[in-house]
Amino acid sequence: MFKRILVANRGEIALRIIRACRELGIETVAIFSEADRGAKYLDLADERYCVGPAKASESYLKINRVISAAEVGNVQAIHPGYGFLAENAHFAEVCRSCNIEFIGPSHEAMLKLGDKNTARKLAREAGVPVVPGSDGLIADDRDAVRIAHEIGFPVLIKATAGGGGRGMRVASNDLALNSALSQAKAEAEAAFGDGGVYLEKYVEHPRHIEVQVVADLHGNAVHLWERDCTMQRRHQKVIEESPAAHISEKVRREICEAAVRLVHVANYTNAGTVEFIVDRHENFYFIEANARIQVEHPVTEMVTGIDLIKTQLRIAAGEPLAFKQEDIQVRGHAIECRINAENPFKNFQPAPGKIEQLIVPGGFGVRFDSHAHAGYVVPSNYDSMIGKLIVHQPTRREAIECMLRALKELRVEGIPTTVPRLADILRHTAFNEGRVDTTFIERTWPPGT
Repeated sequence: MFKRILVANRGEIALRIIRACRELGIETVAIFSEADRGAKYLDLADERYCVGPAKASESYLKINRVISAAEVGNVQAIHPGYGFLAENAHFAEVCRSCNIEFIGPSHEAMLKLGDKNTARKLAREAGVPVVPGSDGLIADDRDAVRIAHEIGFPVLIKATAGGGGRGMRVASNDLALNSALSQAKAEAEAAFGDGGVYLEKYVEHPRHIEVQVVADLHGNAVHLWERDCTMQRRHQKVIEESPAAHISEKVRREICEAAVRLVHVANYTNAGTVEFIVDRHENFYFIEANARIQVEHPVTEMVTGIDLIKTQLRIAAGEPLAFKQEDIQVRGHAIECRINAENPFKNFQPAPGKIEQLIVPGGFGVRFDSHAHAGYVVPSNYDSMIGKLIVHQPTRREAIECMLRALKELRVEGIPTTVPRLADILRHTAFNEGRVDTTFIERTWPPGT
């Protein structure tokens, strides 16, 4: 096992990694930007280094500064968390060229799965269903129109290097396609430095189901069952749960087994997530793979009892998986709500500022993963999530009731949060009965409501 690692991230996930390391007897080195200077969670690390100004591109995304901190801190490995450099194949390669282990997949596997177009080809090789679409990147507008007519409107334009809904547009006719294509390319170029896009048939009213996988360096790969991430707004996940409700056991097993096949074909190691959409007839299609730990990993931890961060560390250190597929059972039901510093009544406008008071809920089966505290100033420079509220109960009905109670207990004073809208969703009959899709939030609560 490693003796000392650097955590190349900030906030909630940095604290989560620091805690896991401490329990394993691993020392940690934290990095921070000027915007995060003085954050209390940094005190839990053994050492701390500033890597630049508030702007992420000059701090958390600056590879040379992160590597310099790792070398000064004399670490053996780097954990990237999620976001920032977590899926940057070049960063993973640089780490290992500097004799620092990257706690994640190889850069070769990351390149294969990180590029959505290449990942689709691998999925086909693994016998995993993919959404009908272009065989490669779109060359020009004429190429896009031809393919759209072949697969049929509506179509979805997706950035090959994208994520979080950026570089993604829906088009229902030729005119809309030409306009959306230029917008998607420009957005992808600005966000990822890669304007490449491809087309997929737009599956209307889908559910979003993803499978947690882990694979060691000895050829062992397993799934930790699935999560339902259908509750989204503008392609950003809002509520996640495990197991997925309202899908048949047959489809549940098929989708999980498909994810493991893809992992084997890609020679993938460490933790990752394979994402699918499921239509109204329970046909499922691969859409992308995330070569990192996910924000919503706690719901999987709660129902399986497996600590995914510790598992990542052990895999990277060369240890074989401590469990086999048949050992992984789902017990009960877990739900996670992302608590964001946003105003849900003003079109989810970001609301950075000082948290005057924070009262955290508790009780049986309640977990709150957050770096925030009373007096903490939410910066405007990064993602607006300030915490994740997770509950685990014997049944889905009990989990929903527990979450509603916990949301009512949670008090964040000084800034608006998404808590009121989260409670609205959990109380909605359609959510409780499973009659939802990825557009549910925007259809039910249009902007301004």
